[in-house]
Formats: sequence, C-alpha cells, structure tokens
Amino acid sequence: MTVILVLGLLFVLLAIGTPVGFAMGFSGAVGLLMVGGSGTLFGILQTAPLSTVSSYELITIPMFLLMAELVLLSGVADDMFKTASAWIGRVPGGLGMATALAGAGFGAICGTSTASAATLSATSLPAMIKQGYEPKMAAGVVAISGTLAMLIPPSVALVIFGLLAEVNIGQLLIGGILPAVLVTATIMATIYFLVWQDPSRAPSVEPVSWREKFTLLWQVGPMVLLFTLVTGTIYLGIATPTEASALGAAGALVLAVAKRRVTPATLYRALLSACHGTCMIATILVGASIFGYFFTLTHVTQDLVAWIGSLPASRWVIITLILCGYIVLGSFMDQIA
Repeated sequence: MTVILVLGLLFVLLAIGTPVGFAMGFSGAVGLLMVGGSGTLFGILQTAPLSTVSSYELITIPMFLLMAELVLLSGVADDMFKTASAWIGRVPGGLGMATALAGAGFGAICGTSTASAATLSATSLPAMIKQGYEPKMAAGVVAISGTLAMLIPPSVALVIFGLLAEVNIGQLLIGGILPAVLVTATIMATIYFLVWQDPSRAPSVEPVSWREKFTLLWQVGPMVLLFTLVTGTIYLGIATPTEASALGAAGALVLAVAKRRVTPATLYRALLSACHGTCMIATILVGASIFGYFFTLTHVTQDLVAWIGSLPASRWVIITLILCGYIVLGSFMDQIA
C-alpha cells in the first residue's frame, strides 16, 4: 500500500509540472519517512547527495555539455549539412538524408539530443521547407535525426546510464557506434522509400560541381578530428572517458576560437548553459538515488526482478515491453528524466 501511495504521489507531482529530480526526491523522502521513520530519512538525506554527485566519472557530464555548447557556438553543424547536401542532394530525398547524416555527425561531437535537434531545426529544416519538402516529412526527419546523439559517443545519456547502472562508461560509448550507424542507415532508407512512394514529398535539388563538393568536404575535417580526439582516445585506451571529455571540450574551444566565434559574452553563455544542464542532471541523479533507497527498503526492486524472471516469456518480449514504456514516457519527458 505504501508503494502505491508513493508512486501515486510521484505521478501527481510529475503531472502538475514538478521537475523530475524534485518529484522523485520528495516522493522518495515521503516513502522513506513512512517506511523507516525520521531516523532513516535524515540518515539517507545526509549521505545520498554527496555520495551521488562525488563520483569521479560525473565530471564527464559538464565537460561533454560544455563541448556541445562550444560546438554549437562554432557553427560546425551548418558546414556538415551543406557538405552532406552537396554530395547526396541529387538523390531522391537527398536533403532529408543529408539531415540524417548531419544529425549523426553533429551527435558525434555534441553529446545531447536536445542540442542536436535544436540545431538541425534551425539549419536543415528551413532548407528543406524552402526546397519544397512536405512540412511534416521535413519536421519528422529533423526530430528523428536529432535523437542520434543519444547513441553516438560522446553521449551524455550513455554516461548517465553508466553511472546509474555502474557499468563501464568507455565500453558503453564505443558500443553505441554500430547501433547509431544502423539507425542512421534505416532513417535514410525510410526517407528514400517515402520519396519513392510519392516524389512530390521531396523535390530534387540543383546539382553541385565536383570542385565545390571537394571544397566543402574540407569543412568537415575539424569534426572528424574532434570525434577522433574523444572517441579515438577512448577506443585506443589512451584516455579514460573523463579525460577524453576534457580533451573534447578543449578541442571544441579551439575550434570555436579558430572560427572567430568566441567573445566574452558568448563564452559566458556557453559556460552558464553547461552549468545549468549539469545542475539539472545532478538534481535528477540525487532524486533518483533517494527514490531508489525507498525501493530498496521496501524490496520492490528485488520482488519485481524475481517476478519478471519467473515469467514464461522471452527476454525479447520483456525488452520490447520496456521499450514501449520508454516510447510513452519519451513523448512528454526529457531523455535524461
């Protein structure tokens, strides 16, 4: 009964717009008070915040967020989209495919789906609409391409999952590359199929000379270098994910300075935005930790695992049901939440 009341309180708080971290922390604290009393509650409140945010690996998050902000500042996303559209623009649905490639490329040096989707909506969406693309198709391509940043290293979502699940973050980041390639290819194949069905959805663009194509190709060089600086050093064992995140942030700063986009005001905004994002994520982690203690004390987690393990169902059925839950939650909640 206590578990049902606490879960009900959590959903009510989420429904009225309470930030996820505070909703989980408050409902978890109420549950701890009901189950273990004030002694248990205050004991956990005294230790949980520090033990949650004092992890050395947590430094990875502000570094990757700062890297994303500096990459946004450098304007490299525009260069990637222009290059991709020049090379495959003549293919049916070429601009849409270029958006998917730009989303994958930007995700490889960004780390957050929110920033990736926002950047693509400001760069590729107007270009597709101007070219005569069907608005709902153009918006759909941007929305799905922005999520690629969750898979491609450096991925803040994978770092947080690694912290929560206590698994190797470096292996998680490397493991996201192949799924990201498959998802990108699937997006491009879907675009081609939809345009093959109805060519009016995506008119062709003007051809670009080979000289201009190769000229534009040089513009993606910094992106490849930055991706190698982060993922390559992790893959080769030269640096840990934490060290690689610092290298990536430094490389992004050099890139922004080289493009003459850095001023005291823009640098301040980038630092402030990275701080805001870090504080939001830290609040969610602390709230999740408090709520997790409540679940542990009530044995809900152990009982749920035992019950699911006893079901006569394939592991793929269980994974599918979990993914369906993610689809529903992802419709109105941020990925980190």
